[in-house]
Amino acid sequence: MKKLWIVLLSAVMTVGFTAAAFAQAGPRGTSTLTLNGKTVSVEYGRPSLRGRTTDDLLGKLPAGGYWRMGSNKSATLKTDVDLAFGDVTVPAGEYSIWMQKQADNSWKLVFNKQHGQWGTDHDASQDLASAPMTSTKATSPMEMLTITLRKAGGGGTLTVEWGTLVASAAFTAK
Repeated sequence: MKKLWIVLLSAVMTVGFTAAAFAQAGPRGTSTLTLNGKTVSVEYGRPSLRGRTTDDLLGKLPAGGYWRMGSNKSATLKTDVDLAFGDVTVPAGEYSIWMQKQADNSWKLVFNKQHGQWGTDHDASQDLASAPMTSTKATSPMEMLTITLRKAGGGGTLTVEWGTLVASAAFTAK
């Protein structure tokens, strides 16, 4: 009888710890766009503000600092077509994407050749390119981080929304 209780207690504890671990991981989000019959997608962690502000969270990031654009594993951009972000070309492939804070508090979108790494493991020596982002303040704060790919003209935009931050970068298919 005592062995049965131990087995049951162990099972309950295992389920409880597993559920807690998954609950802390947070949801993942995906946005997908088709350009010229080719797919562009971004996959990322979706943290919530939970009473905090993006000024509290991102405002402390120093100039030149990198933000993983989400939580847990780094955000990943996959593209089946070469993309032009202004004069910057990102070849078809898979990249982690980051936002780098500039001295004037603007942001650059950074494409890193590594992907799948933990979101705090940015290796700047693996950066492929960066492109400026346009930033504005949202009129109503976004509780959960959202990254969206939308068609625009002959290409699209990648938009990051969280709290009052709205940052976007336009691109075209090459």
